[in-house]
Amino acid sequence: MLAKLRPALIITRREIRDQFRDWRILLPILVLTLFFPGLMNFTAREAVAFVERYGAPIIGDRLIPFLLMVVGFFPISVSLVIALESFVGEKERRSIEPLLSTPLTDLQLYLGKLLAVMLPPLIASYLGIIVYLIGVYRQVGWQPDPVLLIQVVALTTVQSLLMVSGAVVISSQATSARAANLLASFIIIPTAMLLVGESMIMFWARYAVLWWAIFGQALIAGLLVRTGIAYFNREELLGREIDVLNLGWGWRVFWDAFRHRRASLGEWLRAEPWYALRLAALPFVLVLGAFAVGAWIGVQQAQVFILPPGALDLNNLQERLVNLQFFTLDAVPAVWLHNLRTVILATLLGVFSFGVMGLIVLLLPFGLIGYFTVTAARAGIPPSLFLAGFVLPHGIVEIPAIGLAGAAILRLGATLATPASGRSMGEALLTALADWARVFVLWVIPLFLIAAVLEVYLTPAIALRLLQP
Repeated sequence: MLAKLRPALIITRREIRDQFRDWRILLPILVLTLFFPGLMNFTAREAVAFVERYGAPIIGDRLIPFLLMVVGFFPISVSLVIALESFVGEKERRSIEPLLSTPLTDLQLYLGKLLAVMLPPLIASYLGIIVYLIGVYRQVGWQPDPVLLIQVVALTTVQSLLMVSGAVVISSQATSARAANLLASFIIIPTAMLLVGESMIMFWARYAVLWWAIFGQALIAGLLVRTGIAYFNREELLGREIDVLNLGWGWRVFWDAFRHRRASLGEWLRAEPWYALRLAALPFVLVLGAFAVGAWIGVQQAQVFILPPGALDLNNLQERLVNLQFFTLDAVPAVWLHNLRTVILATLLGVFSFGVMGLIVLLLPFGLIGYFTVTAARAGIPPSLFLAGFVLPHGIVEIPAIGLAGAAILRLGATLATPASGRSMGEALLTALADWARVFVLWVIPLFLIAAVLEVYLTPAIALRLLQP
């Protein structure tokens, strides 16, 4: 394996040598490595002096680790600019043809470019962290906890890989540097949101949560690398000159995949539901396992966030259930549309996260079920009674519907990381979207409608009957 990847290092050495010859790349790296840590040292010293003057040293203790993370992040931001130029920039400069004519495989060429655009900014980031730590120790005597230092270094590494892998995918698929720079917003905005979330974790000193952030970003980065390798094709890279928004072509690809060559609507309705179930079988099992994990997390959180005594009053609960029995038919569309909106939101998030964020959205109800099962047990309602009265009457239909929706979202998200022989990324994504729509139309919509009717009319009546003494 190493022998196969060794030729990729030839590309890496060539690219890094060219980067160090360009002062427009070298100067920002040097400034962010040497000047920016000094600025953060000054900020940390002044902040600690200020908060100690007013008797709040804990703020300074939380600010210094946050600035350490910021020092590590800023140099790797340079890697985004370099990565966006990696393929499409050379294509516009007419310097990529000799590179593509080499005997290197697509995998070797892609990995060589990936390492070349990631290593210099990442090394600069490590140096910046060292400069910051030396300066802050000399000025305020602060030393990081070894585990925290490992976390910051790991965060810096996975964030660099995440940004670079996404930018290289864009560069290999874009037709111009301008288009690549515009598409970079799909990297910059999520990364900025991640940085805000990590800063909140830093200020709350919930450092154990950072391991989950590191794991999640490493997973997404690995999938992005897989996507880039799966859809990198040197012939297409040279052949693409300009992208045209062809809605007619996109609709034909989607409709052919959705119709699945069925001759009539009757044949489609007879055959496609079972075909859709076969496609969703394996991801459906994975989704059910994830739902069980979500319920377990809810149970664990019920041990941490305990409702005050009397918050779940049995008599008050019975009174509410009596009122729910008088629901009209108007409530059914509200419940039905709420579930459909949730699935559509999960799908949109899943497209941009390989299905991960979409699955997390669908996990939330099961976390609530686990939480309230334990909470109801504290109020004197046995878990079996709570589940039989409040969950199962409509959940026996709704849970399979959510599972099928989650399976379709996972398949849609996994499309980008799966090689599609003879098809472009756009064709593969439209085909997977048609598979999702098939499951959505044939199974999710009708099952949610049945579940909404049961939830409005049957569940309150069963829960009230079970809760009566």
